[in-house]
Amino acid sequence: MKNILLITSIFILFLGCSKEPVKPQAQALIKPNKVEIIQEIIPESKKIVVLESNTTIEVLDINISEIKACDMSLGEVYEPKIMFKNLPKTYLLKSSFETLPNWHKENYDEALKNFLNSCQTEKTKKMYKRICRQAKYAKDAQIFIQKEFLPYQINTKDGGKEGLLTGYYEPELRGSLKKTKKYKYPIYETPKDLIIVDLSSIYPSLKNYRLRGKIEGNKLVPYDTRKQSTSKHVPAKAICYTDSKVDLFFLEIQGSGRVKLKNGKTIFVGYDNQNGHRYRAIGKYLVRIGAIKLKDVSLQTIRAWLNKNPSRIDEVLNYNKSVVYFKERQNPASGSLGLCLTPERSIAVDRRYIPLGSMLYLNADVKDKNVSKIVLAQDTGGAIKGAIRADMFLGYGKEAMNTAGELKSPLKLWILLPKNAKVSNL
Repeated sequence: MKNILLITSIFILFLGCSKEPVKPQAQALIKPNKVEIIQEIIPESKKIVVLESNTTIEVLDINISEIKACDMSLGEVYEPKIMFKNLPKTYLLKSSFETLPNWHKENYDEALKNFLNSCQTEKTKKMYKRICRQAKYAKDAQIFIQKEFLPYQINTKDGGKEGLLTGYYEPELRGSLKKTKKYKYPIYETPKDLIIVDLSSIYPSLKNYRLRGKIEGNKLVPYDTRKQSTSKHVPAKAICYTDSKVDLFFLEIQGSGRVKLKNGKTIFVGYDNQNGHRYRAIGKYLVRIGAIKLKDVSLQTIRAWLNKNPSRIDEVLNYNKSVVYFKERQNPASGSLGLCLTPERSIAVDRRYIPLGSMLYLNADVKDKNVSKIVLAQDTGGAIKGAIRADMFLGYGKEAMNTAGELKSPLKLWILLPKNAKVSNL
């Protein structure tokens, strides 16, 4: 501890103090028990010798130009906090583009193009109204982004910086417009008797919550579960019928997909509603009953187990009481904003923490490569829970399915907000 105090004192004597915040690299210099990080983050330039009792304790290589400011207090100087009233659950830490991992490798033109596409939606336009207008005239995408946006690293309430990145894809099913012996599993539109209660008019703090159910007598009761829905008539139009209840289940998980009909035509379906029951992962159930080891859980292993155990398919699928309802769409894979999703640029988020339509920067190691890029929050999902949580859309086809099924990587996430962002715009 004495060594840390001496090191910090020397920084203060050399540099003085600034009113500007410390860059994230510098905060490690004054956190207890974090001195070892210094040698990893500071390029070689100038040596400072720390002495105690006339004995050289440590020599550190320090580039003075990298340190922009200091703080007279010791310990945790910069802690994540709630900065915007309209993001009441999101803990943020102000950052900078220079500190974003692999920022210099970004395809800025592609990122700005995707941002402009998202500006077609009211959600993105509301958050970035002025920037949306000006972005179409940008001559240099990198300069424009760095001039107009400011990154904030998303943290958990306890200061954690890592979450989870998974992937999803657009599945293709086989189907028929008419029910037959082979094509007998309906892809339903939203049932006519499903009641949705918006609580925000009564309780503004619950604006992101909805009650779903149906009327029995004079009471609102929970809507039918998956198991109940398969054993009784559902008052809903069937868009079409498919030949596999397992494929239909995974279509619900992905949220959108395409159905190739017997006549050769392809129709697109996308998420429209849900029965109100909480999503429960069948992978966890298979682990609990000893069918699959936790470390082996993936879309591929779950599907393989179900194919080998057809007599237990209903048991496993019914563990997830949630049911998704669809509507036919004109275009492939569109998310909650109604836009066509862009592979590796569109993500699903938990909108309790991240507003739909927002621009973010993510960093994750996927298999043997690093993925660091600007993405757009254009979708949601029942399994996407938490502040540092993202589900990346990976496209259509077998390769996308295989990658999505195995993707489960530690994630760091930054939200890019307008400089001098006003609370009312978020």
